Order: sequence, then structure tokens, then C-alpha cells
Amino acid sequence: MDRRREFPDAEMNSWLEREIASCRFDDVRHGKRLGVLLEQLSERIGGSIPFACQDWAATKAAYRFFSNARISEDKILAGHFLYTRERFASVRGGPVLVLHDTPEFVYRSEENEPIGVVSKQRTRSKGRPRYHTMRGVLMHSSLVVTQQGLPLGLAAIKFWTRDKFHGANALKRTINPTRVPIQQKESYRWLENVKQSTALLAEPKRIVHIGDRESDIYELFCTTHDAGTHFLLRTCVDRLAGDGDHTIADEMREVRVSLEGCIALKCGTRGEKETKPLSRFAIGVSRFFPQSPNRSCTPRSNSPSSTPPSRQIPRTGTGSTGS
Repeated sequence: MDRRREFPDAEMNSWLEREIASCRFDDVRHGKRLGVLLEQLSERIGGSIPFACQDWAATKAAYRFFSNARISEDKILAGHFLYTRERFASVRGGPVLVLHDTPEFVYRSEENEPIGVVSKQRTRSKGRPRYHTMRGVLMHSSLVVTQQGLPLGLAAIKFWTRDKFHGANALKRTINPTRVPIQQKESYRWLENVKQSTALLAEPKRIVHIGDRESDIYELFCTTHDAGTHFLLRTCVDRLAGDGDHTIADEMREVRVSLEGCIALKCGTRGEKETKPLSRFAIGVSRFFPQSPNRSCTPRSNSPSSTPPSRQIPRTGTGSTGS
């Protein structure tokens, strides 16, 4: 199915022109090339660059554009970020959600060395476990959507690759995570995107940042609190709360359940219509003071990443779930 049939050509071209109008490149030809590329790629969504460009000259021009050291994702997306802010400002009547996640783009190539490491996948061969290195690019994006699920655009984005990959448990054998400044961790991208998206949208009280268990970072709590914005995440660490004599889980066990339900998901092979309840949940609300992580070393005064152990983030709410 050709997705362009849903939109007239004039409307599509007008949208592309608006999105790149505020982009500022060192060479005006780069802006023109970006417009041509976006038009070509939009005509064949999901296709490769040679397929979208159709001829060898256009394909070479596309590769030269992407390999140009003077062109970055910030310059390419500058216009899109501005129009995301305008679309956000036009939405009135309640909070707007910013969804944070880190998808992986996995590539296959005869030469794997130029491609960064994404992860290691475990498989079994003849009854023995084997590990295969997955290579590609990681992207941490922040997508702005309304409460009804209407996408407004990206507010922040980060791309990077890894030279090596070590699981979290393997790193803990040689490194104490609490001694490593947050700026030296991959998880710092969560803080950067929260700051960038909050500053771009410029209305922190209307924003609710949403993340998965990977975003359960104490420094993230501090960042959102200092910015005057809100966040919702799935906890991964059972932190100390209150005066430090109990944990968050202990406190949530005493909370009255305000909502219960059951989630039904499709299971089996594609095409089956049967759904089965896989999980039950219970939601309760409470306010408490999460304690900062215990650190065996005193935070340095010249290290902006260090969080004083006595710091507390007030009025934090959470929910409890059960399977």
C-alpha cells in the first residue's frame, strides 16, 4: 500500500517545506539536498536509500550528504524541533506526554568493524549456549504526544554506538556504579533529553515525562524536580523512603488500593484472535521522600554529577502492581 495516497502531493510537499524551513546549514545546498531526500524517502517509506533514490547519481548524493562532517542530526532536526514546540503550544486543556525510549537499529554487513556494538544475543547451538554480537546504532528519543495519542513530534534525540558491550552484572564485578559520575554513564542521556525537551516546550508544569524501568535513576528525579516538571516511570530499584527505616515497597503495601484491573494481551502466532488475561494490576497512590543512593565516598564539590546524600525529593507518587 502506498502511504502517499492518504495525502495529496501538494499537502505532503508543503509539510516537508515547513519542517525544514528553520534548518540552518553551513551551505545552502545542504538544505536543498535535505528537502530532496525527504521527498524521495517519503515516497518509498521503509525502502533502502538506493531504492528511494532510484538512480546511482541520486544515491551517491544521498550518501555524500549523510557522510558530510558538517551535517549533524541537530542541524537536520532543528526545524522539526521548532514545529514540535508550535504544535505543543497549540494544544490546550491539560498535560502533554513526553515518551522516552531507546530503540536499537541492528545492521548486517560483511565488515562488522565499522559498525558499533549494540548488544549480545544468546542462542543455543547443539545444546550449548552461544553469544552473537549485534551491531548497529542506538537512539534515545523523546516523542511528544497528546493524551489522546496524537504525535506532535520529537523534542530531543541522541544517537551513539558502543565500542564494546558489557552487561550490567558483568560491570558490577569490576566497577562500583555509585562511584561513577552520572555524566560518564549511558543513562545520562535520560537527563539530557529531559532537560532538552523541557526547555524546548517551555511549559514544564504541563509536561509528564514517561519512561520504562531503565529511567529509574535518582539523578533523574532531581532533574525533573529542579525543572518543575513531572515524571511517570516503572520502578526498578526498591529505594529507601522516609527516614530510611523502610523501603518504597514497604510503604506501598500500606496504601489503599484505588483501582484494580486485568490486562489481556494476544498470545500465540500471528493471526490468532484469542486473547488471554496475562496480568492483574492494582494501583495505589502515596506521597513520600525517596532517599538518595548510599555512596561510600563523599561527593566532590566540583563534580556536578554528585548528589548530596541528604537530599530528598518531596511529594513523589507511585503505584503498586501485581501479577
